[in-house]
Amino acid sequence: MDSRTIDLLRGWAETYNDPAYFREDPIAFPARFAEMEKRGTRCLKDIETAAVFASHFAWGRRAMIVRDCTRLFDHMDWKPYDYVMKGEWRDDGTSIHRTVKWSEVAAICSRLKDIYEKCDSLEGYSLEMFRTGVFGQKPDPRAPGKKINMMRRWLVRDDGKVDLGVWKNTSPADLLIPLDVHVYDTAVSIGLTSRKQKDIVTVREITDAFAGIFPGDPCKGDFALFGYGVTHRKG
Repeated sequence: MDSRTIDLLRGWAETYNDPAYFREDPIAFPARFAEMEKRGTRCLKDIETAAVFASHFAWGRRAMIVRDCTRLFDHMDWKPYDYVMKGEWRDDGTSIHRTVKWSEVAAICSRLKDIYEKCDSLEGYSLEMFRTGVFGQKPDPRAPGKKINMMRRWLVRDDGKVDLGVWKNTSPADLLIPLDVHVYDTAVSIGLTSRKQKDIVTVREITDAFAGIFPGDPCKGDFALFGYGVTHRKG
């Protein structure tokens, strides 16, 4: 990758790592609970629970994601941890977000309740533990883990801007880039990877490339890719 592209990526990361671009974004929901936690009216488990569901809903148009997350947290009376632990979950086959049904929400709540009865935080969970133990998906060691890596970025990075930094025992250096089709296509176009598979190997390759540009904080590159997309649309 040439020096001009690297300079552009660094510039985009600085420009778009800004809350102004993420007010209507899934991260706005755990961020709201993080502010409430600072005031003592919510706890870390509220932030984590909100992050689990906001990341799970994070596919499709932003406006739709925000609308459906709002519906979900309205139903929870904006007390997601209490809702989970109470055990009286809506459990039916109607949709809450695209193909996600209320029964799927109830199943995630059930798994979270079991976890929180045994431990105080999800921070120690690995990618595969989140996949199977929280989201209830089949084991897949090659899966890119987009929503899990996005959620971990939200909860770990702590530069006082967009991300929340509530997980204090995990280093930003250990995070992985959230990979979806758009991120993959952008990464290929700017030379971060040449692999054809959208899998965990590609995730690690892109993350390693960003580690050389943003030492100790490879997921800052996520904002650079966002900036590339904004710039490309404007151009």
